[in-house]
Amino acid sequence: MSGKEILEWVAVLLILFGAVVSVISALGLIKLPDVYTRSHAASKSSTFAVLACLLGAFIYFWTVDGYVSVRLILGIIFVFITSPVAGHLICRAAYRANVPLAEGSGEDELKPLLFGGEGLTVSPDELNKENEK
Repeated sequence: MSGKEILEWVAVLLILFGAVVSVISALGLIKLPDVYTRSHAASKSSTFAVLACLLGAFIYFWTVDGYVSVRLILGIIFVFITSPVAGHLICRAAYRANVPLAEGSGEDELKPLLFGGEGLTVSPDELNKENEK
């Protein structure tokens, strides 16, 4: 096998691997119990799947056609930056809106840091009203 054929197989395996991880991520979105774990499946594994597919496509076109696609590079950078940030912001908004954790998720270690005491004594809306005064 030549180096070109090896790179083609690497590209094919990356695309196939990305497709499999994407299917697993979709199953996680369906099966996981709450918004926090679903966001984890959507942001982390889907990002990894899309990056693997785009990287495989980049390697394939670079190997076969000798074409370096700036669009694929920009797509990789865009997905790498925006997807984890979006997942973080969705979880943060859900937490601030008091969306409960799934049963068996463990201890909520952030609640005392944000709201003080043993737990949430007032809603975030009430805190905002008090801060506006």
